[in-house]
Amino acid sequence: MSSFRQDFIRFAVQQKVLCFGEFKTKAGRLSPYFFNAGLFNDGVALRNLSQFYAQAILASGVPFDMLFGPAYKGIPLAAGTAIALAEQGNNVPYCYNRKESKDHGEGGTTVGAALQGRVLIIDDVISAGTSVRESIELIRAAGAQPCGVVIALDRMERGLGELSAAQEVQSNYDIPVISIATLDDLLGYLHSEAGMMQNLSAVQSYRDRYGVKNG
Repeated sequence: MSSFRQDFIRFAVQQKVLCFGEFKTKAGRLSPYFFNAGLFNDGVALRNLSQFYAQAILASGVPFDMLFGPAYKGIPLAAGTAIALAEQGNNVPYCYNRKESKDHGEGGTTVGAALQGRVLIIDDVISAGTSVRESIELIRAAGAQPCGVVIALDRMERGLGELSAAQEVQSNYDIPVISIATLDDLLGYLHSEAGMMQNLSAVQSYRDRYGVKNG
């Protein structure tokens, strides 16, 4: 496991963003873990999270020209990631959308740089894929090219069919989904940490039951 992926899992556990227990998912499944990116809610946490996003993007090697943050959760993520990339010598523009079009001032549905070139979408997770679909439609309507989606954690969990939400996005739109960490990275972390055997067993059982065959 790449060191930054393991560091990210540890960071999420320390921030109580990643918790263990019994949690009911939207699909009605009882999950032994819960990931709530909304709890990265102070300056230090957002700075560190943004640095992890930047590391994942650069490690992926996906070429891009700008970042896009879908409202609302993607807005601070895109802004923070743009700052983290700039600190590493990669200064790129970013923009985000409004939920409702503005008919005064500068108007329009997006704020920030104009959508153009290869656009990387920054979000927290992919569940139903609605946010990704809307983002891709908006980017294409502006004449730009969506080139990938970056998320914090890929649960690697089957949806209605045999594919995960991330795999469905990759299949439907022919763009890569980059994650800072995956469920398999979480299992690697639990395996290496003392006192996590019970959580390891529960997460592995969940992976065996609901996980996709290939990450």
